[in-house]
Amino acid sequence: MSKLGNLGARLYRGEVGYDFVGKRMLWYGLSILITITAIVGLAVRGLNMGIEFEGGAVFNTPKTSASVSKAEESAEKAAGHDAIVQKLGEGEMRIQIAGVDIEKSDQIKRALAEDLDVKAGDINADLVGPSWGEQIANKAWQGLAIFMVLVVIYLAIAFEWRMALAALIALIHDITITVGVYALVGFEVTPGTVIGLLTILGYSLYDTVVVFDSLKEQSKDITKQTRFTYSEVANRSINGTLVRSINTTVVALLPVAGLLFIGGGALGAGMLNDISLSLFVGLAAGAYSSIFIATPLVADFKEREPQMKALKKRVFAKRAAAAAKGESAEAPHTADDEPQDDEYEDAAAPAVVGPRNQPASRGRGKGRPSGKRR
Repeated sequence: MSKLGNLGARLYRGEVGYDFVGKRMLWYGLSILITITAIVGLAVRGLNMGIEFEGGAVFNTPKTSASVSKAEESAEKAAGHDAIVQKLGEGEMRIQIAGVDIEKSDQIKRALAEDLDVKAGDINADLVGPSWGEQIANKAWQGLAIFMVLVVIYLAIAFEWRMALAALIALIHDITITVGVYALVGFEVTPGTVIGLLTILGYSLYDTVVVFDSLKEQSKDITKQTRFTYSEVANRSINGTLVRSINTTVVALLPVAGLLFIGGGALGAGMLNDISLSLFVGLAAGAYSSIFIATPLVADFKEREPQMKALKKRVFAKRAAAAAKGESAEAPHTADDEPQDDEYEDAAAPAVVGPRNQPASRGRGKGRPSGKRR
């Protein structure tokens, strides 16, 4: 078995682990800092909205020997607005200019034809009205709102409302960071960006649900035992699915990174940037929020319940009593301690309370400790 696979198996069995939930205030502080940075970037720089949202014109030129910088200079001089020029195959160019009407479009076309040494009739001009862009933006916001509502309803039914609330906060966290990065980087926001955002929300939700499902299973009948608090069981759920989350995130990020850094960066295919950046940032933020935000939030919400507060007191009281007697409240997991389907203690955690070298019972399998359930 590979080292990563062996680590994953040990994490799943609870032999090793990292206290994600115990250090949740550190993760909360880091997320707040990143979120504030994103909001400030959005407020100061704003989003570079594409012509699909603001309206404008797109000019496609035939093959020309002119440089991108010359085409950009010519377009901005004729339009009086910033222009985005992209080099296409066979020496063709795509020039986008926001805030252009029909009359201005004809003027720009003539100026481009003269400066780029091509025929004006060979330049294709497509106009996008601002009303159409506004309609697209409204539909995008409506789709996002409907998605959020459906997510909350589904999680509240499948799990519970606390998990639904935690997942909603994590999704808002992912959206804010992704939009903030767009504002700071200055990439153009296009319909492809909206598609990328909706895609990463689905991925982030999937990653969160995997952890929640494990938590729901391990926390079943949790108040009937006195060995682990809810936060400790939640931490086991994160560790048990940690390697799976890392693997799926890395596999998903590799092709997106190829689109962003190789396709959009090295090869100059700028049209790939709008969707690849949202996917790359969103996938990374989604994996982070699933591990460091969503599940710790659920633990915080649950620990406020009277039953969980009472459980926490019983667990700590039992551990204090065991420590006073010089006994260990928890013991390491061994291969002989396979979980029983009807025993929460073994299924929920690897540790066993009390002495381990007890005689075997006839009614139980070979090598299993005897005695009453605790």
